[in-house]
Amino acid sequence: MKTRVLTVSMLTGGLLLSAAACGGDGKSGDGASSAPAGGGAPTSSAAMADKPFGSGCSTVPDSGKGSFSGMAQDPVATAASNNPVLSTLVTAVKKAGLVDTLNSAQNLTVFAPTNDAFAKIPKKTLNKVLADKKTLSSILTYHVVGQKVPPSGLTSGSFKTLQGGMVHTSGSGESYKVNDANVVCGDVQTANATVYIIDSVLMPKK
Repeated sequence: MKTRVLTVSMLTGGLLLSAAACGGDGKSGDGASSAPAGGGAPTSSAAMADKPFGSGCSTVPDSGKGSFSGMAQDPVATAASNNPVLSTLVTAVKKAGLVDTLNSAQNLTVFAPTNDAFAKIPKKTLNKVLADKKTLSSILTYHVVGQKVPPSGLTSGSFKTLQGGMVHTSGSGESYKVNDANVVCGDVQTANATVYIIDSVLMPKK
């Protein structure tokens, strides 16, 4: 009963995010986002209490819907739309028609490029991609994995994306890479996804 109370509290209010220290293995946070996985209440509640990590987390608002606690209450596309750091990504998701897809799916991991990540792409090229729904959808779904991956799972991993290609992760502690992109703010929770904010746009192989 205690585990259920803690889990509901996290998903609806995000209250535990701001109450505990950074780090943790993140594995039981994965299980706590859906049905209890039988790992026991102490491990689950401890992992769910972990705060997001990384230097880029300082750019996330301290309060309101775009804050960590605010994002924890909404499905991932809606949560991202309230975060000013991810406004270009949100524009791309809307143009690709993926808002409902991302909001309705469960247990996702999303590698979310910042506005600065999109700014690395030449403007002419970016505009061309934004105007090509098929190409844009392929790129965006390459940033989404159909399972929740805790930070410990990024140490040395390969994950199939919704696009069909593979992303490869590496690192430890609070320093991780996804392909060639750096995680600048990791383990951000939304109602249906774990988000890792990254500093470059991932490009699937043709």
